[in-house]
Amino acid sequence: MKKFGLLGLVLILSLLFAACSSNNSAKDSGKSGKVYKVGVDTTYPPFEFKEGNEYKGIDIDLINAIAKNQGFKIELAPMDFGGIIPAMQANQLDVAIAGMSITDERKKIVDFSTPYFNAGLTVVVKKDNTTIKSAADLKGKTVAVKKGTTGAKYALDNADKLGIKVVQFNDSPAMFQEVANGNADALIEDYPVISYAIAQKDLGLKIVGDRLNGDKYGIAVLKGQNKDLLAKIDKGLAELQKDGTYDKIVKKYIGK
Repeated sequence: MKKFGLLGLVLILSLLFAACSSNNSAKDSGKSGKVYKVGVDTTYPPFEFKEGNEYKGIDIDLINAIAKNQGFKIELAPMDFGGIIPAMQANQLDVAIAGMSITDERKKIVDFSTPYFNAGLTVVVKKDNTTIKSAADLKGKTVAVKKGTTGAKYALDNADKLGIKVVQFNDSPAMFQEVANGNADALIEDYPVISYAIAQKDLGLKIVGDRLNGDKYGIAVLKGQNKDLLAKIDKGLAELQKDGTYDKIVKKYIGK
C-alpha cells in the first residue's frame, strides 16, 4: 500500500512538472519568437516612403498585413535599394519588399514569393520636351536611372542598341531632378512609381511611349533560406487578395 502511494505521488509530481514545463515553454516561445528583419527602400513611393516618423506605402502596409495574418513579427530596415540584396547575403536581412522586380538574375540569389504587383518600365522626359516620344527617340541622349533597379539594368543592357549615355543615382528624387533641370534628357523608371510621383506633385515631368517591359514585383528571401517563412508570405498574400485587403491597400495609394 505504501509502495503504491509513493508511486502515485511520483506520477502526480511528474505530471505537474510536465504541465509547468509545457506552460513555461509556451511562454518562452512567445517571448523569444524570432523577429524577421525586412529590407525596404523608403525613397520609393507609392510603395515605400517616410512621412514624419511613420513609414507608409503599398509595400509597408502589405508586409505588415501579411505578418499579422500569418502571426509572425517583423522589423523594418530602411536602406538604399542597391544595398538590400547584399545585406541579405550578409545575413543582415531575412526578407526584402522594395518594389523588387522578379528577374532571372535575382533568382540566382533570392527566392521570390508569388508576384504581388504588375509594374513595367517607362520613359519619362521633361514636361516641355516635344522631341522624345518613345524609347526610339533616345539615340544620342543622356538617360538617368536609379542604381540597382531594373530600370538601370535595362538602360545599361540596351545602351548600345538605344545609343544612349547612362547616368546613375542613389535615389529617385535626385534622378527626377536631373531630368527636370535639363541635365539629363530622360529617365527610365517603374510605371506605378513615376505615375504616383507626378500625380502627387508637379515634378515638371511626363511619361512618354508604351511600357518597355512587363515587370512583376515579388517579396524575396535569400535563396534556399527561410522556406517556411516564404510559404507563410505566399499564404498570407493569397488570403489578403481573397478577402479584399490587398485591393484596399493598393487603392489607398494609387486609386486602382
